[in-house]
Amino acid sequence: MHSSLNAIAHRPWPLPSKPWAWRQSWLDLLFAHWPVPLKALRPHIPSELEIEEFDGTGWLGVVPFRMAGVAKRPLPDIPGTSAFPELNVRTYVNCGGRPGVWFFSLDASNALAVWAAKTFFHLPYFRSRMSLTDDNRTIKYSSVRKDHTGGPAFAAEYSPVSDPFLAEPGTLEHWLTERYCLYARTTRGKIQRTEVHHRQWPLQKAKAQITENEMGRSFGVSLEDEPATLHFSRSIDVIVWNPETVDCGARPDA
Repeated sequence: MHSSLNAIAHRPWPLPSKPWAWRQSWLDLLFAHWPVPLKALRPHIPSELEIEEFDGTGWLGVVPFRMAGVAKRPLPDIPGTSAFPELNVRTYVNCGGRPGVWFFSLDASNALAVWAAKTFFHLPYFRSRMSLTDDNRTIKYSSVRKDHTGGPAFAAEYSPVSDPFLAEPGTLEHWLTERYCLYARTTRGKIQRTEVHHRQWPLQKAKAQITENEMGRSFGVSLEDEPATLHFSRSIDVIVWNPETVDCGARPDA
């Protein structure tokens, strides 16, 4: 395990007892978030999952970044497969008292990674044409999905504008980023939880010029307004466990 992964005090629950199965690094992330009413999100999320709110509203995030060092334990990096751009669209849910992430979509440029994530993690991955360049000041990012509709598309330039900081519990940035599992529905209709672990996010305030953003189009949410919050993180090392089926129990908002 990478030395930065030894810290666990910031986790809201203990590490899984089983060995982790995958490793990866997430780099050059932009967290762009918009407040979205629960009624706009509810039809697109399994009824078993509670949609979480902050300041009386649901939140939707668009997160462009790049992956590196993606490999199954104990394999080494595979050239041409272990590093690629990715773009996810997400909201925040809870199952059985464990807050996590629900992905509406994940776009990646690597065909094998898309296949593996869909097959083993039941995540809504799509193959896209993507580009990420960094001149050490500004990151230029673009993504267009490879499907018959010619989209959706996303394009932005972004950069950090503050020193790194650790978000304080109870703040919006902590609530949006400090999540240590994700949820998905299997082809058989079961809810699965995938546990992840990393050190606490080193965040920076960010600026972004988003010139194209159709990422809410497929589920009827407009993201044409400026995001309410923007945060950046340069890099974080992550370990991932295999997904497990869970019973969420009664939903509080049912």
